[in-house]
Amino acid sequence: MAEESVLVTGGAGFIGSHLVRGLLRQGHAVRVIDDYATGRIENLEDVRGDIDLLESSLLDSAALARAVRGVTVVFHEAAIPSVARSARDPMRSHEANVTSTVALLNAAREADVERLIYASSSSVYGGIDALPVHEELPTVPVSPYGASKLAGEQYCRAFTRTFGFPTISLRYFNVFGPRQDPTSEYAAVIPRFALALIREQPPVIFGDGRQSRDFTYVDNVIEGNLLAARASEEAFGGVFNVAQGGRHTLLELLVMLESMLDVGSAPPQWEAPRAGDVRHSQADVSAAGRLLGYRPLVTFEEGLRRTVDWLRSVAPAAVGL
Repeated sequence: MAEESVLVTGGAGFIGSHLVRGLLRQGHAVRVIDDYATGRIENLEDVRGDIDLLESSLLDSAALARAVRGVTVVFHEAAIPSVARSARDPMRSHEANVTSTVALLNAAREADVERLIYASSSSVYGGIDALPVHEELPTVPVSPYGASKLAGEQYCRAFTRTFGFPTISLRYFNVFGPRQDPTSEYAAVIPRFALALIREQPPVIFGDGRQSRDFTYVDNVIEGNLLAARASEEAFGGVFNVAQGGRHTLLELLVMLESMLDVGSAPPQWEAPRAGDVRHSQADVSAAGRLLGYRPLVTFEEGLRRTVDWLRSVAPAAVGL
């Protein structure tokens, strides 16, 4: 991808803000649109002067037209990324994750954007028993969130097939890293566990803790996006797993965090399994390797160490520890 103007939707979010920095490092002119439904302006504080920032929903047609004008690549990160939240409010999840995606696809096509990279999710697979999962397996989401991300994929594929508009969908697997909010009601498990241990509180485990996840450090996801932005047309309309390619149980994760934080063993607080959660998740990333040139650059252990270092140095002060 030559130096050009790009748009990151949801660029004030956890993943979006990392992507913004990755694109700036490559010399691109970066525009961000975010309504701060889940993102935070603080995530962009140190690069605020280097980007064109629009505060708006993608459902504002005038703002959306302004956002896509003159850009060559759109990275669509904006979403409400929570299984639990989608179970509580499926209509809001649909609006944010599906209706907004269709509006963006249409606006980008009309503005002659060259390609759109869509952030999908491993949740589209649902509770498939075969591991690791590959892109040819059936998609049977078990949560409204998973259904909404699958719908977004299908719209991307339809716009490629119907209009010849280039799209690539990336299925993220349990992304973690710095700037992932540990205090949110819907916080992901790694920052939630780590913050509980720092606070000397019992970490909450929903279920028996033996469920496993393909935890993927955020830099690997950013690499997948940057590669997709310059992939050949053979990848257009396709979907690709972007992940670490391994898996760890929540109990294994807890032991690793206890060791990295140098704290004693903390008996968990056990809660009932959450609706929509899958039992196991692990990705086959060979298709992304073949067509995008993807491989994970940062190991799970190194990513966890970087995340713990960030939580120690930044998050404790931010949450008043």
